[in-house]
Amino acid sequence: MRILYELRYPSRWYTKILTALLAVAFFAVLATTAIAGFLVYRIVKPQRTSTDISMESFPGRPEIVGFSVPGLGKREGWFFPGLRGAPTIVLCHGYESSRGELLTLVSALQDHQYNVFVFDFAAHGANPGITTFGYSEADEVRAAIDVLAVRNDVDAARFGLWGYNLGAYAALREAENDKRIRALVLDSVYDEPKQMVKVGVERNGLSTFPLMVRSAETSFQWLNYAHRQDPPLSTKLTTLASVPALFIQAQDDPELAEITRQMFIKAPEPREQAVIAHGNFVSLGDEDKRQYENRVVSFFLLRLPARGTAIH
Repeated sequence: MRILYELRYPSRWYTKILTALLAVAFFAVLATTAIAGFLVYRIVKPQRTSTDISMESFPGRPEIVGFSVPGLGKREGWFFPGLRGAPTIVLCHGYESSRGELLTLVSALQDHQYNVFVFDFAAHGANPGITTFGYSEADEVRAAIDVLAVRNDVDAARFGLWGYNLGAYAALREAENDKRIRALVLDSVYDEPKQMVKVGVERNGLSTFPLMVRSAETSFQWLNYAHRQDPPLSTKLTTLASVPALFIQAQDDPELAEITRQMFIKAPEPREQAVIAHGNFVSLGDEDKRQYENRVVSFFLLRLPARGTAIH
């Protein structure tokens, strides 16, 4: 009791110093928590950009396909037809990107007779909401595949997925639970969504502040409390034992590159690894973009041939 009284009404020099230090520490933690909370809000609510194209004039005869995601509402995607009865490649854009930025990759795949589908995740394109860095986005991928699988011009049992960071996590999360997915291209994939939050804090230049990364990760985890028990994706990689996967590491994004490398090491065969100098497909120069497209198309041609099947 005397100690508590002394802390409340300090009379000795050392208790005054201790009380001041405790007060400073308390307000520092409070300020860090407040800043981290605001930063997480900014991270999960990226600035949205929407791409409108004319369906009538755009090459590839795209078709607008609508679908619903339980708990998230309606979505709209673009379906680019390939060979009748061929597999469908679903492209899952990255964080702060959109479907419209993937159209050259769409064309490269469609030119080789694949059906191709692109759509925007929550909080991207014209869609409202917040990003969960893959937790809910995997549900969006599943809903897209479900609506495509009932069409009479695609192979309902053969899908391929391509994804970049956010899209790569969502693609892998869905592939671990969906036998219809027969091939994967995972560019800058991560094991847990909180790892992407850490990357977001670092890109905002605040990772050097004490406890900032941990506070941001904690805020994000509370925001996604329903997924608190979800294990890292690496714990279920064995479910992909028969699914070819290409892991792409970008040297200019060392943190995600290292996580991707570790995921590759843990993944079962058949697996492939590609190391590229520059990541983020949408920001590549023309030559780098062509090389990237050729690498992705070659992988799918080898691992998921674009042959048609008889559809009755």
